[in-house]
Order: sequence, then structure tokens, then C-alpha cells
Amino acid sequence: MAQYYIGLMSGTSLDGVDGVLVAFAPEDDRRLGVLTHSHLPFDEMLRATLLELNRDGANELHRAALAANALARLYATCVEALLLGSGLDRSQVKAIGAHGQTVRHRPCEFDGTGYSIQLMAPALLAESTRIDVVCDFRSRDVAAGGQGAPLVPAFHRAMFGRLAPTLTVLNVGGISNLTVLDSNQVRAGFDCGPGNALMDYWCQRNTGQCFDNQGAWARTGVALPGLVESMLRDPYFSRLAPKSTGRDLFNPGWLDSQLREFGIPLEPKEIQASLVELTALACARDVLHHAPQAQLLLVCGGGALNTYLMERLAAHLPAVAVASTDAHGLPATQVEACAFAWLAHAFVKRQTASLPLVTGAREARVLGALYPAQ
Repeated sequence: MAQYYIGLMSGTSLDGVDGVLVAFAPEDDRRLGVLTHSHLPFDEMLRATLLELNRDGANELHRAALAANALARLYATCVEALLLGSGLDRSQVKAIGAHGQTVRHRPCEFDGTGYSIQLMAPALLAESTRIDVVCDFRSRDVAAGGQGAPLVPAFHRAMFGRLAPTLTVLNVGGISNLTVLDSNQVRAGFDCGPGNALMDYWCQRNTGQCFDNQGAWARTGVALPGLVESMLRDPYFSRLAPKSTGRDLFNPGWLDSQLREFGIPLEPKEIQASLVELTALACARDVLHHAPQAQLLLVCGGGALNTYLMERLAAHLPAVAVASTDAHGLPATQVEACAFAWLAHAFVKRQTASLPLVTGAREARVLGALYPAQ
């Protein structure tokens, strides 16, 4: 009999919540199929609050607690939409895997352990949905000396590892992360650098639009090679893996500092084109360095919908087939939500889901914490 799980994801792009209701087949319980998908956008107040909580500010604990409640309520609304769309009763769903909203990510820093904070009110979500909630997936890996990120490479292996002898999977959310698969094994996984976060910020600041639809605005500009190379000199790009990052580093302050250092007045569209090039070139260089024999790059996350970004990735990787995961059975906007359903399933079975090769943790760990339905 199939087992049903829900996965909920709100990523660093801060565009809203993606939810999936999936089925695990009994004959291959490491793979899943999507029954239904739902996307709920953040309202402007919640989005602004979550964005503000990425940096120091007044009354943070109070604002974070209320934002966590608001996010849990939005998650609960997404769950109800998934149940309605699937025709399943909530009693048939084994568990919800809920990532929460990352607002700070500083693993291995300060006291040697550091932290990664995902806002969410899991008890409220369990109370609202009356379904077991599995959450807090990063903390155990961080406690074991790891980065706590990225979490998706093991899932990428389960879903895509058989497609080619060597392939890479690139998730472009607010931050970009890469998985290298060779002979159906994870050989590397890490955050490449910025994804949509800087592009979205610059687009909203200059056009009033939340994102650059299909990269149309960036396409009207010309990337400045000098600016792109200057940005790529940030020490993060040359750091060896394991490594992970977030808005703690790649934020508006970082971009403003880079533009001041470059010192040449630029048109906004040139900066947007340069940000696309920054993301594409950083990711392409990582593919060439870590998987020079790769035949396929699968792209997921919101960045897969940016046709200009996809073209720039292909331009930098002429010997690699660059394609959205849509072409291989899983829509790009559903991959991360599916990953958290998969991680919840692994937790329920008490299977380890972290990869020390990826995160740098001492050993693989069972990831997550349980908030029962009752």
C-alpha cells in the first residue's frame, strides 16, 4: 500500500510556500510520485517581516515568534488545499515535512558549532492540521559538526541518479546549490553562491516587480565582465566544500558594497544582466571543476523558469545538456517541497538522510524533530 506524505517549502527567494502531496510506492519506498501541488504567495507584510529578520533589528524575538505563527498558518492553508486537491483524508497522510523559513544560517561559526535558524511554529501546524509534523531538519547535522546544508543531495540521488553515468543537479532558489552524481552516488554537494536573491532584490528596487520574469529585463542589458569578475573575487567562491551560505552574506549590503568598490556608474539593467551572469558563471565553474565529465545539468527551483539564466548556463557549459527537471519527471518548482516530504519519510523510518561528504558532519544522522498530531 502506498504511503502518503506532504512536503512544504518556503525558500530564500521569499516568494511563498510550495506544497506537494506525494505517494511512496511500497516496492520502492525511496522514490515518490506527486499527487497534487499547491503554491501560496506570501502577502507583502509577511514577506517584508521575514526579509527584515535576516538582519539585526529591534524586538527580534517578538517579531520572529509572530512571523513563525503566520507562516505556520499559511502552511496549514496549503495543507488543506493539498488535501482538497488529492481527495485524501488527513488520516491517510503519514506526516508533513516542513522546512520553515531560514532567517539566519551561520553553521560552524562563533563557538565552533554555530546555528541555522528556520522560523516556523510546528506545534501550531500540527494543531491546525491534525497531522504529524516533522521539522527542524538542519539542527542535528549542525550539532554533529556539519553545515546543515544543503539537505537535498540525497534526494537528488534517489530521484535522478539513474539518468546518466555522471550528472549534476542545480537548484536555483534564493541561493544556488549543486549536487554531483556519479554512478548513482553523491560525489559532492554544496552552495555555489547567490541564485535569485540578488536578482530579485535589484529588480524590485528598480522596476517595482518582485522578480525579472524569464529574465526579460536582464536581457535588455549587457553584463559587465569586470563587475562579474570583481564579485567572483569574494572569498566564498574560492572556499573549498563543505560550504553553505545564505542572505547572511549575499544580501543588498553585499551588492551595494560590490558596486561601490567597482566605482563606475552603471545603468540598472547592466547590473541586472551582470547578476544573471554572476549566478550562471559561478554555477558553471563549479560544474566544470567538480564534474568535468558531466553530460547533463538538471536545473530546478525558480531559476529554472528564468529562460535568460538557462541560456547563460548553457553558454558556459557547451558540452553539457542543460535542462529543467520538468523534462525528467519532476517539475522544477516542486523539487524542494518533494525533498522535504522525502526527508519526513526518512525520519519516520529512522533512516539517516544527511551526507557527511556534503555537510562535513562527523557521521550521518537521522534528521528532524517530531510534533505529533495529538
